[in-house]
Amino acid sequence: MSEIALIGKKIGMTREFYKSGQLVPVTVLKMEKARVIHIIDEKTRGYNAVQLGYGKIKNSKLTKSMKGYFSKKNTEAKKKLKEYRVKSIENYKEGNEFGLEIFKDIKFVDTRSKTIGKGFAGAMKRHNFGGLRASHGVSISHRSHGSTGQRQDPGKVFKGKKMAGHMGDKLRTMQNIEIIKADLENELLYLKGSIPGSKNAEILVKGSVKNIKKLTIDQKIKAAEEAKKTPDKKKK
Repeated sequence: MSEIALIGKKIGMTREFYKSGQLVPVTVLKMEKARVIHIIDEKTRGYNAVQLGYGKIKNSKLTKSMKGYFSKKNTEAKKKLKEYRVKSIENYKEGNEFGLEIFKDIKFVDTRSKTIGKGFAGAMKRHNFGGLRASHGVSISHRSHGSTGQRQDPGKVFKGKKMAGHMGDKLRTMQNIEIIKADLENELLYLKGSIPGSKNAEILVKGSVKNIKKLTIDQKIKAAEEAKKTPDKKKK
């Protein structure tokens, strides 16, 4: 079931303790159940896919076409619709709902979210520039980004030049984030470390794309305990 994704709300950060005494910072996500709205067949479009709906929305906020679409599918209106390509559509039926159980056998996930918007920022904050000298003739330009262009040839500022501008508020993907634990009753997902985005930001969570052989924290602790049990070889 790792082919599809869930959308959650970022509640905040906390920490988890293991029996070994190890502390791990975690981000807590409140996950929403996804409903299968439409199944796309290979015969009709040339590929297999599933359309999922997320979140609640008032009917008054829908367009006429979307009202007709949801009434035709005989389902409640959803705030967001997303399409995922799948290998086979046998496991999916219109009206089925999926929750945290899709991550049951998955250890690592990828997340996609919007970073916190910082507004208009200078070059030092935005690109980690060192700035100009603090003395010796530098006149009121200590935090400036210095030269931006050239002379008559080429006579322009190249596209992508690191300058002051709008910082943050961009989509960012984090890969191979470990699932520390999942609370199925309260629909909470605990992910290791921090995730881009402010509180109550929407986070899209999907099974990791990369096939990695990284050890989880539990596996690392078990390996350390086993290493302690094995007797050291006597020095000759």
